[in-house]
Amino acid sequence: MFSRFFRHIKEGFFGVGRHAAMSISSASAVTITLIIISIFVIFTVNVNSMTNKIEGEVQISVMIGYDSEAQENIDRIGLSIQEIPGVEAVTFSSKEEELDYFIASFTDDHEKEIFESYREDNPMHHAYYVKVTDGSDLKPIATQIEAIEGVDTINYGGDSSVMLVNALDSVRTGGFVIVVALSLLAIFLIQNTIKVTILARANEIAIMRNVGAKNGFIRAPFVVEGMIIGALGAIIPIFATIFGYIFAYSKLNGILISSMFIMIPPHPFVLQISLLLLVVGMLVGLIGSFLSVTKYLRWKR
Repeated sequence: MFSRFFRHIKEGFFGVGRHAAMSISSASAVTITLIIISIFVIFTVNVNSMTNKIEGEVQISVMIGYDSEAQENIDRIGLSIQEIPGVEAVTFSSKEEELDYFIASFTDDHEKEIFESYREDNPMHHAYYVKVTDGSDLKPIATQIEAIEGVDTINYGGDSSVMLVNALDSVRTGGFVIVVALSLLAIFLIQNTIKVTILARANEIAIMRNVGAKNGFIRAPFVVEGMIIGALGAIIPIFATIFGYIFAYSKLNGILISSMFIMIPPHPFVLQISLLLLVVGMLVGLIGSFLSVTKYLRWKR
Protein backbone atom coordinates (compact mmCIF):
# COMPACT_ATOMS: atom_id res chain seq x y z
CA MET A 1 0.00 0.00 0.00
CA PHE A 2 2.82 2.39 0.93
CA SER A 3 4.69 1.56 -2.29
CA ARG A 4 1.58 2.49 -4.29
CA PHE A 5 1.20 5.72 -2.32
CA PHE A 6 4.79 6.77 -2.99
CA ARG A 7 4.43 5.70 -6.62
CA HIS A 8 1.55 8.13 -7.07
CA ILE A 9 3.61 10.92 -5.49
CA LYS A 10 6.58 10.11 -7.74
CA GLU A 11 4.36 10.03 -10.83
CA GLY A 12 2.87 13.36 -9.80
CA PHE A 13 6.33 14.98 -9.63
CA PHE A 14 7.31 13.36 -12.95
CA GLY A 15 4.09 14.66 -14.50
CA VAL A 16 4.91 18.21 -13.40
CA GLY A 17 8.43 17.85 -14.83
CA ARG A 18 7.36 16.25 -18.12
CA HIS A 19 4.83 18.99 -18.77
CA ALA A 20 6.86 21.84 -17.31
CA ALA A 21 5.47 24.55 -19.60
CA MET A 22 1.84 23.80 -18.70
CA SER A 23 2.74 23.36 -15.02
CA ILE A 24 4.49 26.74 -14.92
CA SER A 25 1.54 28.36 -16.71
CA SER A 26 -0.91 26.89 -14.21
CA ALA A 27 1.31 27.69 -11.21
CA SER A 28 1.63 31.28 -12.44
CA ALA A 29 -2.15 31.62 -12.63
CA VAL A 30 -2.42 30.22 -9.10
CA THR A 31 0.34 32.60 -7.93
CA ILE A 32 -1.51 35.67 -9.18
CA THR A 33 -4.77 34.44 -7.67
CA LEU A 34 -3.16 33.63 -4.29
CA ILE A 35 -1.48 37.05 -4.12
CA ILE A 36 -4.88 38.68 -4.54
CA ILE A 37 -6.37 36.25 -1.99
CA SER A 38 -3.53 37.09 0.42
CA ILE A 39 -4.24 40.82 0.14
CA PHE A 40 -7.94 40.36 0.78
CA VAL A 41 -7.39 37.86 3.63
CA ILE A 42 -4.97 40.23 5.37
CA PHE A 43 -7.39 43.12 4.83
CA THR A 44 -10.43 41.12 5.96
CA VAL A 45 -8.77 39.69 9.08
CA ASN A 46 -7.49 43.13 10.11
CA VAL A 47 -10.92 44.70 9.54
CA ASN A 48 -12.49 41.87 11.54
CA SER A 49 -10.06 42.51 14.40
CA MET A 50 -10.73 46.26 14.26
CA THR A 51 -14.50 45.68 14.15
CA ASN A 52 -14.38 43.41 17.20
CA LYS A 53 -12.25 45.96 19.03
CA ILE A 54 -14.63 48.82 18.21
CA GLU A 55 -17.68 46.70 19.09
CA GLY A 56 -16.01 45.88 22.41
CA GLU A 57 -15.35 49.54 23.15
CA VAL A 58 -18.74 50.89 22.08
CA GLN A 59 -20.95 50.78 25.15
CA ILE A 60 -24.32 52.17 26.10
CA SER A 61 -24.05 54.48 29.09
CA VAL A 62 -27.27 54.53 31.11
CA MET A 63 -27.82 57.39 33.56
CA ILE A 64 -30.28 56.66 36.39
CA GLY A 65 -32.68 59.46 37.33
CA TYR A 66 -32.27 61.28 40.65
CA ASP A 67 -35.74 60.12 41.74
CA SER A 68 -34.73 56.45 41.25
CA GLU A 69 -31.59 56.36 43.38
CA ALA A 70 -33.06 53.98 45.97
CA GLN A 71 -31.21 50.65 45.92
CA GLU A 72 -34.32 48.67 44.93
CA ASN A 73 -34.77 50.92 41.88
CA ILE A 74 -31.11 50.58 40.91
CA ASP A 75 -31.34 46.78 41.19
CA ARG A 76 -34.61 46.72 39.21
CA ILE A 77 -33.14 48.77 36.36
CA GLY A 78 -30.02 46.57 36.29
CA LEU A 79 -32.08 43.37 36.08
CA SER A 80 -34.30 44.86 33.36
CA ILE A 81 -31.26 45.71 31.27
CA GLN A 82 -29.75 42.23 31.71
CA GLU A 83 -32.99 40.62 30.50
CA ILE A 84 -32.83 42.40 27.13
CA PRO A 85 -31.73 39.97 24.36
CA GLY A 86 -28.33 40.88 22.94
CA VAL A 87 -26.92 42.38 26.15
CA GLU A 88 -23.56 40.78 26.92
CA ALA A 89 -22.49 42.54 30.11
CA VAL A 90 -23.82 45.19 32.50
CA THR A 91 -21.48 47.12 34.81
CA PHE A 92 -22.67 49.43 37.58
CA SER A 93 -20.90 52.68 38.43
CA SER A 94 -21.96 54.69 41.48
CA LYS A 95 -22.27 58.48 41.36
CA GLU A 96 -19.15 58.70 43.53
CA GLU A 97 -17.20 56.64 41.00
CA GLU A 98 -18.60 58.77 38.18
CA LEU A 99 -17.35 61.93 39.92
CA ASP A 100 -13.93 60.33 40.47
CA TYR A 101 -13.73 59.49 36.79
CA PHE A 102 -14.84 63.00 35.79
CA ILE A 103 -12.26 64.69 38.02
CA ALA A 104 -9.50 62.35 36.83
CA SER A 105 -10.17 63.43 33.24
CA PHE A 106 -8.64 66.85 34.03
CA THR A 107 -4.88 67.33 34.01
CA ASP A 108 -4.84 70.73 35.69
CA ASP A 109 -4.71 70.49 39.51
CA HIS A 110 -6.62 73.75 39.94
CA GLU A 111 -9.53 72.43 37.86
CA LYS A 112 -9.50 69.22 39.90
CA GLU A 113 -9.74 71.21 43.14
CA ILE A 114 -12.74 73.14 41.81
CA PHE A 115 -14.73 69.97 41.17
CA GLU A 116 -13.59 68.35 44.43
CA SER A 117 -15.98 70.80 46.13
CA TYR A 118 -18.89 68.86 44.60
CA ARG A 119 -18.19 65.84 46.83
CA GLU A 120 -20.77 66.91 49.41
CA ASP A 121 -23.53 67.65 46.88
CA ASN A 122 -22.67 65.21 44.10
CA PRO A 123 -24.45 66.19 40.84
CA MET A 124 -23.51 62.98 39.00
CA HIS A 125 -25.88 60.09 38.27
CA HIS A 126 -25.59 56.45 39.21
CA ALA A 127 -24.89 54.70 35.93
CA TYR A 128 -24.87 51.37 34.14
CA TYR A 129 -22.50 50.63 31.27
CA VAL A 130 -23.89 48.09 28.86
CA LYS A 131 -21.88 45.99 26.42
CA VAL A 132 -23.81 44.38 23.54
CA THR A 133 -23.05 41.09 21.79
CA ASP A 134 -23.50 42.45 18.27
CA GLY A 135 -22.70 46.05 17.38
CA SER A 136 -25.55 46.12 14.85
CA ASP A 137 -28.01 45.74 17.78
CA LEU A 138 -26.69 48.86 19.49
CA LYS A 139 -29.56 51.21 18.59
CA PRO A 140 -32.48 48.75 19.20
CA ILE A 141 -31.07 47.80 22.60
CA ALA A 142 -30.51 51.46 23.51
CA THR A 143 -34.15 52.19 22.61
CA GLN A 144 -35.38 49.40 24.89
CA ILE A 145 -33.19 50.59 27.76
CA GLU A 146 -34.44 54.14 27.36
CA ALA A 147 -38.01 52.91 27.90
CA ILE A 148 -37.18 51.41 31.32
CA GLU A 149 -38.74 53.37 34.19
CA GLY A 150 -36.13 55.28 36.16
CA VAL A 151 -33.67 55.73 33.30
CA ASP A 152 -32.84 59.41 32.87
CA THR A 153 -30.62 59.50 29.76
CA ILE A 154 -28.64 57.10 27.59
CA ASN A 155 -25.68 57.58 25.28
CA TYR A 156 -24.16 55.16 22.78
CA GLY A 157 -22.54 57.44 20.23
CA GLY A 158 -25.65 57.86 18.12
CA ASP A 159 -26.15 56.80 14.54
CA SER A 160 -22.48 57.45 13.72
CA SER A 161 -21.38 54.52 15.92
CA VAL A 162 -24.00 52.24 14.37
CA MET A 163 -23.00 53.29 10.86
CA LEU A 164 -19.30 52.69 11.59
CA VAL A 165 -19.92 49.19 12.96
CA ASN A 166 -22.26 48.32 10.07
CA ALA A 167 -19.77 49.65 7.50
CA LEU A 168 -16.91 47.60 8.94
CA ASP A 169 -19.16 44.54 9.10
CA SER A 170 -20.08 44.99 5.41
CA VAL A 171 -16.40 45.29 4.47
CA ARG A 172 -15.63 42.15 6.46
CA THR A 173 -18.41 40.19 4.70
CA GLY A 174 -17.42 41.55 1.29
CA GLY A 175 -13.80 40.51 1.82
CA PHE A 176 -14.86 36.98 2.72
CA VAL A 177 -17.03 36.73 -0.42
CA ILE A 178 -14.14 37.93 -2.60
CA VAL A 179 -11.74 35.38 -1.07
CA VAL A 180 -14.21 32.55 -1.78
CA ALA A 181 -14.74 33.81 -5.35
CA LEU A 182 -10.98 33.98 -5.99
CA SER A 183 -10.53 30.44 -4.61
CA LEU A 184 -13.17 29.18 -7.04
CA LEU A 185 -11.34 31.00 -9.85
CA ALA A 186 -8.10 29.27 -8.89
CA ILE A 187 -9.87 25.90 -8.96
CA PHE A 188 -11.22 26.70 -12.43
CA LEU A 189 -7.73 27.66 -13.71
CA ILE A 190 -6.11 24.48 -12.40
CA GLN A 191 -9.02 22.39 -13.66
CA ASN A 192 -8.52 23.71 -17.20
CA THR A 193 -4.75 23.23 -17.07
CA ILE A 194 -5.06 19.67 -15.81
CA LYS A 195 -7.65 19.07 -18.53
CA VAL A 196 -5.08 20.05 -21.17
CA THR A 197 -2.52 17.77 -19.51
CA ILE A 198 -5.00 14.88 -19.54
CA LEU A 199 -5.79 15.36 -23.21
CA ALA A 200 -2.07 15.39 -23.98
CA ARG A 201 -1.71 12.09 -22.13
CA ALA A 202 -4.85 10.45 -23.53
CA ASN A 203 -2.87 7.52 -24.99
CA GLU A 204 -1.15 6.90 -21.66
CA ILE A 205 -4.50 6.81 -19.87
CA ALA A 206 -5.95 4.49 -22.54
CA ILE A 207 -3.06 2.04 -22.09
CA MET A 208 -3.54 2.06 -18.30
CA ARG A 209 -7.23 1.34 -18.80
CA ASN A 210 -6.49 -1.51 -21.21
CA VAL A 211 -4.26 -3.24 -18.66
CA GLY A 212 -7.05 -3.05 -16.09
CA ALA A 213 -6.10 0.01 -14.02
CA LYS A 214 -8.98 1.34 -11.96
CA ASN A 215 -10.12 4.95 -12.10
CA GLY A 216 -8.68 5.68 -8.66
CA PHE A 217 -5.24 4.41 -9.73
CA ILE A 218 -5.34 6.56 -12.89
CA ARG A 219 -6.65 9.61 -11.07
CA ALA A 220 -4.16 9.63 -8.16
CA PRO A 221 -1.04 10.93 -10.00
CA PHE A 222 -3.05 13.75 -11.56
CA VAL A 223 -4.43 14.75 -8.16
CA VAL A 224 -0.90 14.77 -6.73
CA GLU A 225 0.22 16.80 -9.74
CA GLY A 226 -2.51 19.36 -9.10
CA MET A 227 -1.48 19.64 -5.43
CA ILE A 228 2.16 20.16 -6.43
CA ILE A 229 1.17 22.86 -8.92
CA GLY A 230 -0.90 24.54 -6.19
CA ALA A 231 2.02 24.37 -3.74
CA LEU A 232 4.44 25.81 -6.33
CA GLY A 233 1.96 28.59 -7.05
CA ALA A 234 1.90 29.46 -3.32
CA ILE A 235 5.67 30.03 -2.95
CA ILE A 236 5.82 33.62 -4.27
CA PRO A 237 2.59 34.71 -2.47
CA ILE A 238 3.98 33.35 0.82
CA PHE A 239 7.23 35.34 0.55
CA ALA A 240 5.33 38.41 -0.68
CA THR A 241 2.95 38.13 2.28
CA ILE A 242 5.68 37.74 4.91
CA PHE A 243 7.98 40.53 3.75
CA GLY A 244 5.20 42.78 2.43
CA TYR A 245 3.17 42.76 5.66
CA ILE A 246 6.22 43.20 7.90
CA PHE A 247 7.34 46.15 5.74
CA ALA A 248 3.86 47.75 5.77
CA TYR A 249 3.50 47.24 9.55
CA SER A 250 6.92 48.81 10.14
CA LYS A 251 6.23 51.80 7.88
CA LEU A 252 2.80 52.50 9.39
CA ASN A 253 3.93 51.73 12.96
CA GLY A 254 1.03 49.29 13.20
CA ILE A 255 -1.55 52.07 12.89
CA LEU A 256 -3.93 52.39 9.96
CA ILE A 257 -5.48 55.86 9.52
CA SER A 258 -5.86 56.50 13.28
CA SER A 259 -5.16 54.89 16.65
CA MET A 260 -8.65 53.39 16.46
CA PHE A 261 -7.47 51.09 13.67
CA ILE A 262 -4.60 49.00 15.03
CA MET A 263 -3.04 46.41 12.70
CA ILE A 264 -2.48 42.84 13.86
CA PRO A 265 1.21 42.30 14.86
CA PRO A 266 3.19 40.44 12.13
CA HIS A 267 4.14 37.44 14.26
CA PRO A 268 2.67 34.87 14.21
CA PHE A 269 0.06 36.44 11.87
CA VAL A 270 2.15 36.26 8.67
CA LEU A 271 3.04 32.63 9.37
CA GLN A 272 -0.63 31.76 9.82
CA ILE A 273 -1.52 33.51 6.53
CA SER A 274 1.38 31.74 4.79
CA LEU A 275 0.17 28.35 5.99
CA LEU A 276 -3.33 29.26 4.83
CA LEU A 277 -2.03 30.18 1.36
CA LEU A 278 -0.14 26.89 1.10
CA VAL A 279 -3.21 24.91 2.17
CA VAL A 280 -5.50 26.87 -0.20
CA GLY A 281 -3.05 26.41 -3.08
CA MET A 282 -2.80 22.65 -2.55
CA LEU A 283 -6.53 22.33 -1.91
CA VAL A 284 -7.57 24.14 -5.09
CA GLY A 285 -5.01 22.06 -6.98
CA LEU A 286 -6.46 18.87 -5.54
CA ILE A 287 -10.08 19.85 -6.23
CA GLY A 288 -9.34 21.21 -9.71
CA SER A 289 -7.40 18.14 -10.83
CA PHE A 290 -9.87 15.73 -9.21
CA LEU A 291 -12.84 17.32 -10.97
CA SER A 292 -11.04 17.44 -14.30
CA VAL A 293 -9.79 13.83 -14.22
CA THR A 294 -13.11 12.49 -12.92
CA LYS A 295 -15.00 14.25 -15.70
CA TYR A 296 -12.62 12.90 -18.34
CA LEU A 297 -12.75 9.32 -17.05
CA ARG A 298 -16.57 9.38 -17.01
CA TRP A 299 -16.61 10.82 -20.54
CA LYS A 300 -14.24 8.09 -21.81
CA ARG A 301 -15.93 5.25 -19.97
